[in-house]
Amino acid sequence: MASNFHRNGAQRGSAKFDRPLKPRPRASSPSPGSGIRRPSSAARNDAVPGRVRVAVRLRPRNAEEEMADADFGDCVELQPELKRLKLRRNNWDSDTYEFDEVLTQSASQKRVYEVVAKPVVESVLDGYNGTVMAYGQTGTGKTFTLGQLGEGDTSSRGIMVRSMEDILADLSPDTDAVTVSYLQLYMETLQDLLNPANDNIPIVEDPRTGDVSLPGATIVEIRDQQSFLELLRIGEANRTAANTKMNTESSRSHAMLTVHIKRSVAESEDIVSSQNGDASHLIKPSKPLVRKSKLVAVDLAGSERVHKSGSEGLMLEEAKSINLSLSSLGKCINALAENNAHVPFRDSKLTRMLRDSFGGTARTSLIVTIGPSPRHRGETSSTILFGQRAMKVENMLKIKEEFDYKSLSRKLEIQLDKLIAENERQHKVFEDDIEKINLEAQCRIVEVERSFANALEKEKLKCQMEYMGIVKELEQKLVLNQERHDCNADNGEGPAQSSADEVAEIKMLLETECNRRKAAEEEITHLKRKLGNYTQPEAGGGLEIAKLHNILEEEAHQKKKLEEEIIILRSQLLQANFETEQMRRCLEGGGSGSAFSTTDSSTAQVRHSQFKDAANGQKSSVATLFEQVGLQKILSLLESDDANVRIHAVKVVANLAAEEANQKRIVEAGGLTSLLMLLRRYEDETVRRVAAGAIANLAMNEANQELIMAEGGITLLSMAASDAEDPQTLRMVAGAIANLCGNDKILMTLRSQGGIKALLGIVRCGHPDVLAQVARGIANFAKCESRASNQGIKTGRSILIEDGALPWIVQNANNEAAPIRRHIELALCHLAQHETNAKDMISGGALWELVRISRECSREDIRSLAHRTLSSITTFKSELRRLRVDY
Repeated sequence: MASNFHRNGAQRGSAKFDRPLKPRPRASSPSPGSGIRRPSSAARNDAVPGRVRVAVRLRPRNAEEEMADADFGDCVELQPELKRLKLRRNNWDSDTYEFDEVLTQSASQKRVYEVVAKPVVESVLDGYNGTVMAYGQTGTGKTFTLGQLGEGDTSSRGIMVRSMEDILADLSPDTDAVTVSYLQLYMETLQDLLNPANDNIPIVEDPRTGDVSLPGATIVEIRDQQSFLELLRIGEANRTAANTKMNTESSRSHAMLTVHIKRSVAESEDIVSSQNGDASHLIKPSKPLVRKSKLVAVDLAGSERVHKSGSEGLMLEEAKSINLSLSSLGKCINALAENNAHVPFRDSKLTRMLRDSFGGTARTSLIVTIGPSPRHRGETSSTILFGQRAMKVENMLKIKEEFDYKSLSRKLEIQLDKLIAENERQHKVFEDDIEKINLEAQCRIVEVERSFANALEKEKLKCQMEYMGIVKELEQKLVLNQERHDCNADNGEGPAQSSADEVAEIKMLLETECNRRKAAEEEITHLKRKLGNYTQPEAGGGLEIAKLHNILEEEAHQKKKLEEEIIILRSQLLQANFETEQMRRCLEGGGSGSAFSTTDSSTAQVRHSQFKDAANGQKSSVATLFEQVGLQKILSLLESDDANVRIHAVKVVANLAAEEANQKRIVEAGGLTSLLMLLRRYEDETVRRVAAGAIANLAMNEANQELIMAEGGITLLSMAASDAEDPQTLRMVAGAIANLCGNDKILMTLRSQGGIKALLGIVRCGHPDVLAQVARGIANFAKCESRASNQGIKTGRSILIEDGALPWIVQNANNEAAPIRRHIELALCHLAQHETNAKDMISGGALWELVRISRECSREDIRSLAHRTLSSITTFKSELRRLRVDY
């Protein structure tokens, strides 16, 4: 067999069975006169993943058998290489049987563990449930095979000790946990071997999954092998044993060691890739899983015949109880092997506890122990046939795992803190870079302004100097011309000609000067324009500033993206925290209770205080809206054409109806009629759910209950119950009907308009919260009906029994959800208070539930009420006397 496959054919670490093992080739045909007993082909095929594997172990002769059977041969002949066993009928004939393993007298404890229990232990470490069980005649070595401690000789250690060694070696003490419980079934009473004072442990079955739990059993966490050995010593010391002719230390009880394993498994992390193919810095968080599995080691008490064991008195009663429970186990295995529709698991507490091991989801290995003595050939044959039938049983293997929301929340918090720190660091670097760029830009602008101002000043001074030089030159020429004029005048030359020449020359000089001045002004204008261009961000050195602005915009965009990613992670963290809180409340409270309570005011106050802090913000906003807009305006919005407006309006009315101070005003303003119209007209699931919740809140007030009935409210609620499929809508409808069931005045009207039928129809949903509301309604109705019968207002059988509610009540009387169970137990007690209901309750199985309630109910008042009822009703007393049942 390949090392990475279990012996039952399943690959380790996976819930799929992709490659079955090839079956062993069969031996040649047997000789005439000896038939080989083989299981069916499906059971013999090792590829069947969940088939029960059976090994047989032969005990060597003891001293008594050596003397008594000295002249006789063994009745058993083993062929371990062919995995066969021959059981002699007489000296010339024998029967041959095939098993998964055949272990001889010399087989070591280590080999027994490796071929029988180790594959189951490996499956348990992979997340499957597993069972190892020993069956056989008393004195054939079952306890030695399973529970031997091996304190003096480690090679003699049994399956329990070796299993725990492998489990502790494979687990991590930081992330995994191992807990152990050790029980015995003695005389059909389940007792705790680690705490002998705990001697009546109940067995609770989940009606949906069939899982069996033992609340109240002592559970001890195991850290090392030494502490486990100490627990086994304590358990063996407390186990019931006696001295018989068959065995000096005969076990008088069935012992069951349960090892619970919790392992943390993390899936691989996925890297989110961007569009350009590069890996993003965001990593999609892995989903941490928790695998919960258990290993059950069962040391059955040995079957015995009274005339051989010599049991008398108490030991005789013990033997009867042992044989009866083993017989029930055999019946269950026969039914499973023949694929019968009904398997009688409830005939014995032993079969109820082993429901998962045979026909369930566990991987099961059975070792049957036999002796060689021909004196006990009948018992040996019965044991072998039991093992052959067990090989035909197939289980449906299933890994049990769930998400570890707390670990995921912690992981998201760590990732969020890292992202926040990285964002803060990048933000600081970004601000430092911006400040540095701003300083450099300001320095460069100041430097450019200074250089252009200096150049302008120099150019201005140069123009002024040139202008002054030209004016001085003109003045000198003017003086010179004046002197010439005077000289010409003295010489008698004509003044006209001289003056004309001077005027022409001056005009030319003036024109030249004007051109120079105009050119200087144009140069100044050009320089001013240049200076203006340098001071503007669009030209010259301003291009660098524009680039800096673009860089700033890109950084701002990147910052916005980081902030969006942080917001997304925060929302994921909040969602994970919310789901974790919901799961914690479900685990602590056994399911959420009703949001509507009518009869129990103290419960309503406690529930109101639990949700007060969470609803403060919503109540304040609704109250503000109520004061600013007005009730009539809000009610008018219920008929709005806009679906969103209508939904928000009905939510506001529902929140207002949750406050008792607002209920009267809502009813007087026509709010009840509007809500009933919404329930009648609109098919939108949200509108119907919130409207039903608002009606349920109004139905908490007794004054409003008759108004609801008068306006046909129960008919509309019944229609909604038959049409709706959403669990939340059904919970609201069931809560409203349950509140109406608590009014004595409207019981008959409620029944005639189909209220009870509608309430019973809602149980199709199966959701625990919905069933809790249904159970509350039935309890309210039964209480009011019982009160009416005591007052002489009502006679005859209960309406609940006439409408067919009794089978559902009996079925859920022991429901694991505390709210459902408490209301159903109360309803049963009220129904049982009247003689007219007694015969129906006896025929329907309710009497046994009443007896159980009087013994095991956690609430003392209900337990006392059940006991008083059984003592006061004549029909119940007669039936219990006939059945010889003490109550």
